[in-house]
Amino acid sequence: MLAASVLSFSSCIEEPIPEDSIATSEQLSSSSSALEAAVNGIPSQMAQGYLVYGKQVHETDMAFPQLMIAQTEMLGDMYPEGSNSGYDWYRNYNCFNRDFGENSYFSYLPWYTLYKFVKADNAIISSVNIDDPKVSNEIKGYAGIAYAARAFDYFMLSTFWEPKANIYTDCSKVLGLTVPIVTDTTTAQTAKNNPRATHSEMLKFMLSDLDKAESALKNFTPATKNVPDLAVVYGIKAKVYFWDKDYKNAAKFARLAIENTDGEPMNENEWTDPNSGFTTATSGWMWYIHYDPENMSNLANYVGWVSGEADWGYSSLTCPSIDKSLYDHIGKKDFRRKVFLDPERKATDYKTCRDTNFINEAPDYLSLKFRCKGGNFETYSEGGATDVPVMRVEEMYFIEAIAKGLSDGAAAGEDLLNSFMQKYRDPDYNYTGSDVNAFVKEALAQMRVEFWGEGNAFPIAKTLEVGVMQNYTGTNAPEDIFKINCKGIKPNWNFVIPINEIDANVALKGKNNPNPTQSVKIPSPIDKYSE
Repeated sequence: MLAASVLSFSSCIEEPIPEDSIATSEQLSSSSSALEAAVNGIPSQMAQGYLVYGKQVHETDMAFPQLMIAQTEMLGDMYPEGSNSGYDWYRNYNCFNRDFGENSYFSYLPWYTLYKFVKADNAIISSVNIDDPKVSNEIKGYAGIAYAARAFDYFMLSTFWEPKANIYTDCSKVLGLTVPIVTDTTTAQTAKNNPRATHSEMLKFMLSDLDKAESALKNFTPATKNVPDLAVVYGIKAKVYFWDKDYKNAAKFARLAIENTDGEPMNENEWTDPNSGFTTATSGWMWYIHYDPENMSNLANYVGWVSGEADWGYSSLTCPSIDKSLYDHIGKKDFRRKVFLDPERKATDYKTCRDTNFINEAPDYLSLKFRCKGGNFETYSEGGATDVPVMRVEEMYFIEAIAKGLSDGAAAGEDLLNSFMQKYRDPDYNYTGSDVNAFVKEALAQMRVEFWGEGNAFPIAKTLEVGVMQNYTGTNAPEDIFKINCKGIKPNWNFVIPINEIDANVALKGKNNPNPTQSVKIPSPIDKYSE
């Protein structure tokens, strides 16, 4: 159940400036330094532990990284292989055997996290008239960053809350509905009767924001990649168009994102270095956030949840591991194989900041992908003070390949997938499939490997309704609650709107997604979908 102290959605409308800012809209609009500070607050907020509650209430209250882990768990790609899976506070995203409904943290925290992001974006947008020729390119650029971030936040909200029809829950009354749109001009009164936007309304809104961001950022380049730039705008457009199943445009904008990025996909050393692997942004990280060692918690930080080597937080108890069937998709010469522990491993096959006993004694399939900064696995404020990717250029290669396959035929997609894999991941990789569906499953499997722990494959999987198979012959799912096989989508991929929001917004009455809790009998039949 939720804690007694809660936010209401309408309360996010009443104050146009984030709580941690002392600036007014007028001060922002008249001062480039104040506006820059507000823009820099976007990535800071995205990495803020206990963002929603402001104190330790629930350990998934981790701002943006919570969504990365949640998406990976929902795909069935991450299992807690430690001695007690109950230490994994995220496991309900995987197995939803316990409350996943309108009174749960799993509806409440993602909703209010993303709308707090929206609130910060709106504060910046409200302070700049980007159509005023007297406004400098710098000021317009800062507004463009906020427009891009807002579009991304609504993309995430739509990904989670727009329901997909499935055979396990009845979504018939809410199909095609996303979430209420709150802008810089939305009043508290309007918020009390603000319906869920339709898919087409949300698409139009996001693309409008992205067009404004594109126009503003063509004439302004942010100082760092902690905020969106023009390439990221194209990347978000690619994601939005894919969500809309407009695969031609998804491929087009994925290519534009690649062409406007001044970096390359990560190489083997950048993946496997025991001191810097996925701790330090590389050239191909298009957008990333950073953990400030002065503003961290030992529990509410990303590395403490996803690093198999960290000895603080919960990862040493949960032992976050990759699904066996997904690991089996990694070729023998694919260097990504070197960050997940093979059952037939030799300790010398792996680079680690720990020792050979650690490698020998750790559970099979344990992930070493996310390292502790500087190899410091004992001190969270040092080892956990890492960069965290929001968008990597690799995502654009995968979106382009899958979208091309869906729009122009399997062969077109296969050429792009093979080119990427052979050049950047596995020189022996060569996929030749029989049809589009087979190609999509293969490309998505490689994308799931690539973004294990980052979650970026989830929106693609939900859009394409590819289903999950977690109870198969030889599965490493640790308990029956994880042994779920769902055709199309897992029903908990359709998030439930929190009860607080329904109570605060009359337009949401009778318009919630169905509660997926225990909608699938477990365990599912081995190698068969539940019915």
